[in-house]
Amino acid sequence: MMFRSKIKWVALGGLVLSFLSLLVHMFLANTSVELVQYSVMTRFIEDLNIDVVGKQSVRSKKLWKKVKSLEVLQPYANPRSKYPVPVEQSNGFIYAKIFGEFEKIRSSICDLVAISRLLNATLVIPEIQESTSSKGISSEFKSFSYLYNEEQFITSLNNDVIIVKNLPTKLKEARKRKEFPTFKPKTSASPDYYIKEVLPELKKSKVIGLVVMDGGCLQPILSSKFVEYQRLRCRVAFHALHFRPEILALAHLIVQRLRASGQPYLAYHPGLVRDSLAYQGCAELFQDIHTELIQYRRAQMVKQKMIRDDVSVDSFIRKLNGSCPLMPEEVGLLLRAMGYPPTTRIYLAGSETFGGQRVMIPLRAMYTNLVDRSNLCHKHELNTLLGKETPIPSNSLNSIPKKTIKDSTQEWNKAGPRPRPLPPPPDRPIYQHEKEGWYGWIAEKDSEPDPSPIDLRDKAHRLLWDALDYIVSVESDAFFPGFHNDGSGSPDFSSLVMGHRLYEMASSRTYRPDRMFLAKLLNTTQDHLYFPKRSWTLAARKHLNDSLAEEGLERQLLHSKPMSFLSHPLPECSCTISKKPGKNTCPKWIEDSYTKSRLQESENEQPDDDEVDEEEMNSENESKVNDSPSLEDDVEMDPDD
Repeated sequence: MMFRSKIKWVALGGLVLSFLSLLVHMFLANTSVELVQYSVMTRFIEDLNIDVVGKQSVRSKKLWKKVKSLEVLQPYANPRSKYPVPVEQSNGFIYAKIFGEFEKIRSSICDLVAISRLLNATLVIPEIQESTSSKGISSEFKSFSYLYNEEQFITSLNNDVIIVKNLPTKLKEARKRKEFPTFKPKTSASPDYYIKEVLPELKKSKVIGLVVMDGGCLQPILSSKFVEYQRLRCRVAFHALHFRPEILALAHLIVQRLRASGQPYLAYHPGLVRDSLAYQGCAELFQDIHTELIQYRRAQMVKQKMIRDDVSVDSFIRKLNGSCPLMPEEVGLLLRAMGYPPTTRIYLAGSETFGGQRVMIPLRAMYTNLVDRSNLCHKHELNTLLGKETPIPSNSLNSIPKKTIKDSTQEWNKAGPRPRPLPPPPDRPIYQHEKEGWYGWIAEKDSEPDPSPIDLRDKAHRLLWDALDYIVSVESDAFFPGFHNDGSGSPDFSSLVMGHRLYEMASSRTYRPDRMFLAKLLNTTQDHLYFPKRSWTLAARKHLNDSLAEEGLERQLLHSKPMSFLSHPLPECSCTISKKPGKNTCPKWIEDSYTKSRLQESENEQPDDDEVDEEEMNSENESKVNDSPSLEDDVEMDPDD
């Protein structure tokens, strides 16, 4: 008996050990999968021009160095004239609903704060309609807190506007009964409109509502007497509107992974958004179903009188006029002309890239280190931003009912002897794999279906992805826009990024290309795009280098600022480091800080003896080419040049 009991205990111990080993094995397997996934996501093809300590070659340094002529521009959005602190006895409350994408929301919030200051009103935290609970987002967030930090927003603007989270209880109930007047101002509404039309109603009812739909509710360029309101816009956009901590943490983690091993990175935003492409008539730049989708959206815009033009236009003429975006392939060729090596780390920004991964194939072939947030983050890292959401059925189009197929088959079988006119054969069922994606309706219907619950939730998610990409783009070592100043009359993502970089660090490398010039330049070498002549390369390089400095700023002032002040907040929100005192000279504390930072940079920099020689050689080579009798007779360039 004792022997048998010992055998039972040994068997039981073996089972327990086996179970424990199985658990350990499963844990290690799961951990190893995550480690492998992380190593795949963060493994870049290293630049051969950089050594183990992160020192770049001279040629590589020139592609990332700051623009010296713009280093004197410093951010300075503080009030510069008499600016009283707001009093608690305001004229009333302003509550607002904001509709639109990320860039429209950001611009609209800045306008609302400026209007509240103008009317001496208390602003209720605006409601972002794209991220309300009706879209199925997590109950952890209110609409504003889905993107931004409410506490930071309120405390940062204490000296400008009184901001509250909610209306008082009695007023909230009256709002539900729709007892207060509501206005729908246009993007170009002037301060006089609010003073003459809105202010009397505010004083009368003590509460008004604003519905903001087109990316703003105040004209971008204000007269000189409202210059302090322009600076207030800058304080809101660049100091008060902080993203919630989870978004900031993940964005900075992405930047850290991009800059691993001391490498700089370039952020690229294609700007391939369906509405912008339809507005400008760029359908023919795409193929197949994407062309049809753009044309359908354009027809809608014409019907809604958003466009006063024909539905069908010549996209290639529009492209030569600079109205269409630079395609990813063309951007890759321009970066090659600038001298960026194939191992350059490029971050692909933007939650929507119309055309999908197919339009990115040429750029990925030229730059293998092209990555986006999905390459640099675990899935669970992205999901943490979403919070706990209730499950929603997948977006599936209703297939043909079985009853219809059965009835058609019976009608076909009972049609009588052949030959005679027969009814049409039964419809073939369309399977789910044949119509995946949000555009599957185009094969079945002539009209676009209403968005499903999962579509609305995805639209809210895109706000988070745009917020991540906005931070990564602003902090990048260089930024290249594919489609800024899209002409739609609303602020666009690239222009806001360019304006933010111009405010915080004007000397950073921000390309401001002239699409009309580049479209014509690319057209001249259409037959040998990948092996252009040396003269073409020099022309492209000169244009892009000039766009980094004053020439690009002048273009941005003319085209971007009339659409959105935040895309070009100069000179209202900046000052100049100058030895001669002037109207826009920086205060002494900014000059001292600038001098200190310059000394630290000069101490950290190690002069390179080869830099002068290389620059002289490049200048001599370019002068020889420029002095040649005929640039068109140049030999084709080496693609690795």
